[in-house]
Amino acid sequence: MNHGVPALHPTRRFVLKLGSLATGTLLLPALGSAQTNATPKKIGVIGSGKIGSTVGTLWVKAGHQVLFSSRHPEELKDLVAGLGPSARTGTPEEAIAFGDAILLAVPYKAYPQVGQDYAKALSGKVVLDAGNATVARDGQELLDETKQNGIGKTTAKYFPGARIVRAFNTLGYTVLARNAHKEGGLQAIPIAGDDKDALAVASGLVKDAGFEPVVVGGLDRANDFAMGARGYGQQVTAAELKKTLGLTE
Repeated sequence: MNHGVPALHPTRRFVLKLGSLATGTLLLPALGSAQTNATPKKIGVIGSGKIGSTVGTLWVKAGHQVLFSSRHPEELKDLVAGLGPSARTGTPEEAIAFGDAILLAVPYKAYPQVGQDYAKALSGKVVLDAGNATVARDGQELLDETKQNGIGKTTAKYFPGARIVRAFNTLGYTVLARNAHKEGGLQAIPIAGDDKDALAVASGLVKDAGFEPVVVGGLDRANDFAMGARGYGQQVTAAELKKTLGLTE
C-alpha cells in the first residue's frame, strides 16, 4: 500500500553526509557537548530526510532513543551506522508504535495521505509538526487551506486526536545543525500547541536538541512563524524572537 510517505533520502550522498554529522565530524557538536540530563525518551521520526535526520541525530546525541523511519528503512542504514545503539530504523508504523513522541517531517502534500493511514495510531501521541506548505511542491489548494484555516489547525485536521505542536519548521537543516548548542546564547525555536502537557514535552525536546523554546501560543498562533511570516527564518535568541513576535515575558 502506498502510505504517501516519500523516500526521503534522494541520494546516497546525503545519507553519507548525515552519517558524518552523526559522528560529530561535520557541523554537529561532539557527543559530550550535546548530552543533557533529561530522562531518555523514545522518539519516532516520520520522514527521515534533511530535517528529520538532523533533529533526530541531535536527540540521539542528547541521550534519547530514536527510530528513524521510511517506507524503505534499508536506505537509512548509513545514517544510523555512526549513532550507536540508541538509533535504529524502521517503517512509519514501527516509529509510531515506538515513540513516546513523534517528529513529523514529511512534505506537507503528504499530510492528507499520512493522516488517512496513521491518524488513528497517532491519536494521543505528542506530534512535533515540522512541515511547511509551499505552492510549488504541495499545490495551491493545500497552501490555500493552510492560509485560510491556519497551518496549525490544518495539521490538526489531518491528524485528529494527535497532540500537535508546531516546531522545527522555521530553519533549514544546515542552520539547525550549525547552531545547535550555540555558544553565547542559545538560538530560539518557536513552538505552538493547544495541549499544555504536549507543549512541555516539546519544550524539553527543543532544549535537548540544543535550542531555546519560545511558546508562541496555541495552534491558532502557529501562523506567526509559518513560512513567510515575521517569526520565520529568525536566527536569534529567545529574547530577540519574543520581541519580534510581540510576546511579553
